[in-house]
Amino acid sequence: MEVKEIFDYLPHRYPFLLVDRVTEFVSGESLKAFKNVTFNEPQFTGHFPNNPIMPGVLIIEAMAQCTGILAFRSQGVKPDGSTMYYLAAVDNCRFKKPAIPGDRLDFEVVTKGNKRGIWKFECVTKVDGKVIATADLLCAERKV
Repeated sequence: MEVKEIFDYLPHRYPFLLVDRVTEFVSGESLKAFKNVTFNEPQFTGHFPNNPIMPGVLIIEAMAQCTGILAFRSQGVKPDGSTMYYLAAVDNCRFKKPAIPGDRLDFEVVTKGNKRGIWKFECVTKVDGKVIATADLLCAERKV
């Protein structure tokens, strides 16, 4: 999926759309995607000016955006403004290495369960094949 199709599954837009492309999708099971980290992104003016590091919360947000794409697409629906997926919990989150401009963040998201609109996912972020972040995310489907 290229970014124009990602727009169909996420309400996010610049500067908060954090998924550049989906490279693999298995309905109801998993998704792989990536984001290219570039120096001209707004967070780097303050985090940190002489040592730019991608904020961990934005890595978590990017993983959560991947879960939203996986959940909507697995159900065969596109958001129509009446339903949203909200990040409900972040568990077992670990950061092993910082992400910096020039990195490509590779996301791997696996569905671990779905009950009554509450989805559980295992998420991994890698750079150059090495794990830099992991988290278990809960996302809640809610009517707007």
